[in-house]
Amino acid sequence: MFWNKHKSLAAGVALATLVGACGTADRLADVGKQPSLNAIQDPTTQPGYRPIQMPMPEPIKAHYNPNSLWRSGNRAFFEDQRAKQVGDILTVVVTITDEAEIDNKTERSRSDTSSTGAGGALGNAIDTIFLPAGSSASALATVNSDMDFEGEGSVEREETLRTNIAAVVLQVLPNGNMVIEGRQEVRVNFEVRELIVAGIVRPEDITSDNRIASEKIAEARIGYGGRGQITDVQQPRYGSQVMDILLPF
Repeated sequence: MFWNKHKSLAAGVALATLVGACGTADRLADVGKQPSLNAIQDPTTQPGYRPIQMPMPEPIKAHYNPNSLWRSGNRAFFEDQRAKQVGDILTVVVTITDEAEIDNKTERSRSDTSSTGAGGALGNAIDTIFLPAGSSASALATVNSDMDFEGEGSVEREETLRTNIAAVVLQVLPNGNMVIEGRQEVRVNFEVRELIVAGIVRPEDITSDNRIASEKIAEARIGYGGRGQITDVQQPRYGSQVMDILLPF
């Protein structure tokens, strides 16, 4: 067991060293340079991409009435320029204002006392035969137990994010809902800020100016972060992260 623990620890340190070496090589190659922007790519060709599958109603075939400009299934009489098919672009208005405050306090205490002894004829026999002088069978053992526990924790969080990002329609589901995804990268000096938005939207929620609010996106995935010198110094080294995971103390 002792050897297995040290073997796992050694493997973790070796892995951290290898990962750190790869990251160090990349960072050394970028010394004195601005972080490069990612090339524009088709999200559906990226590793790990999977088309969205959701429960769908039965499809309804569109049919035309004689001498009529109306087609069954249309949501409006006049055609508009809002996103509606694969490849179309719409603007996502990202507005996130989260505020949470949690305060927990727990107290627990327990006291227990147990005594064991023997009296009467049995006690006298034990005193005479088994116990040394000055001892009594009436108090063979006394066990005392006291336990106190007190825990207190608090969480206070406040986040605000407001920005706009253009997204591309990747899929049109059988019920008309659309799967969208948008990526934005902004480089300022030696720091790149990245914003990613993805999810499922209803055509009815898209406004006349081809915009949609982030709170109306189902299965929303919104990521905001960065990479560069500032982000790098805010993260612990790979070795420290691995040791925090492996060490039991």
